Amino acid sequence: MREFFGQLSLLRGWLPPALQVLALLVAVAAVDWRRRGWRKRALPAALIAAGAVTGLSYWYIGSIGLAGDPAPVSLWLWIAMSGLTAAVLLLGWPGARWWRRGVAVLSVPLCVLCASVALNMWVGYFPTVLSAWNQLTSGPLPDQIDRLRVTAMQIEGTKPTKGVVVPVNIDADASHFSHRQELVYLPPAWFSSNPPPKLPTVMMISSAFNTPADWLRAGNAFDTIDDFAAHHHGFAPALVFVDPTGSFDNDTECVNGSRGNAADHLTKDVVPFMVSNFGVSADRTNWGIAGWSMGGTCAVTTTVMHPDMFSAFVDIAGDIRPNVGPTDQSIARLFGGNAAAWAEFDPSNVITRHGRYTGVSGWFDIPAPPGAHSMAQAANPALDNLSSANPEGQDAAANSLCAIAGANGIACAVVTQAGKHDWPFAAQAFTAALPWLAATLGTPDAEPVQLPQRSSGESH
Repeated sequence: MREFFGQLSLLRGWLPPALQVLALLVAVAAVDWRRRGWRKRALPAALIAAGAVTGLSYWYIGSIGLAGDPAPVSLWLWIAMSGLTAAVLLLGWPGARWWRRGVAVLSVPLCVLCASVALNMWVGYFPTVLSAWNQLTSGPLPDQIDRLRVTAMQIEGTKPTKGVVVPVNIDADASHFSHRQELVYLPPAWFSSNPPPKLPTVMMISSAFNTPADWLRAGNAFDTIDDFAAHHHGFAPALVFVDPTGSFDNDTECVNGSRGNAADHLTKDVVPFMVSNFGVSADRTNWGIAGWSMGGTCAVTTTVMHPDMFSAFVDIAGDIRPNVGPTDQSIARLFGGNAAAWAEFDPSNVITRHGRYTGVSGWFDIPAPPGAHSMAQAANPALDNLSSANPEGQDAAANSLCAIAGANGIACAVVTQAGKHDWPFAAQAFTAALPWLAATLGTPDAEPVQLPQRSSGESH
């Protein structure tokens, strides 16, 4: 029974509409329609409260930039219903029968739950009931073991059939960036020798609202990388799931600024830690970055700023430059109003200032409406490079950055796949890019994979 309910989808299927129907029936039953005087005075007040709650929510969600696509109408309706039922509970309590009071109490969390489900369907954060439960209760990740067990397995010569996930506490002595516990994926081949083989490494960066485990829970990264390892005799890149924000809603855009030295944490804390603690390769040709949304922007920016440390990036639906809103707002929030500092982290400026790069390549992946994708697949069933409009202009950002990168020696391609700006698309895009990324970084036993056709720049 637990397994059945745990695997229920929160993004599609019967559960979301069933919850909505139940919440609507309970909300209707909570109103005492026979009390004429109450209907004339309290119900209009409740409607005003619902409108106020919806308006405030609309302003707040817009100000934090929660997702690229426009919010679904259902989200605003259930936010309004949450405000309405809360007002009905308070205003209708005097004189109401005990059972109606109970129904009114129940209606509020049900409507809030429906608003949360609508929000989740918008951003795709929790695919199933079990993933939501594990995230909210901080449950262990699949195949998670501690660092002591890793050492013991290495000494014993125990090679697991699947990779493992290891929580790590990385010192921030160099960056002084306050961050949460981070995670490392080690493929089975890492345990094949002592000391371990000097594997390539991919830094995994999540969206602006995140935990370090998001790529593993919402992005399905464990199954993706473990499946790759299973088809390559246990070899795959090591993955390090970093914390570039320090908290769930501290959008740093991976820069050094007023929200902390996130950029220094990635380059001065994480990279040396992985080399010294897990024996991965320190060679720049074996290091890459993959990021989604904010993380995609971080992947490009960090790579072009540090070509001596990284040689490849995967930018999944990132922006053209670090931003948390309009330009003036971004400069104020990220850099305390310092426009020069903001320009220093603009990848277009960085690339142009640097000039010709050698041995750097990138994969841009952007979502497109399903119809546009199907037309492109008719010409190329595997992958296509059709540029299609999307709400945040990620297509324009990807094409612009790839053009500038290509003109300066960075081999790149813009790949378009069906989807929207949500976690299921991020998971799909990472799965598509991984064979190229792993091969480019020199993963043992990985066959060469070229960038898709119609790429910009030189071949890698």
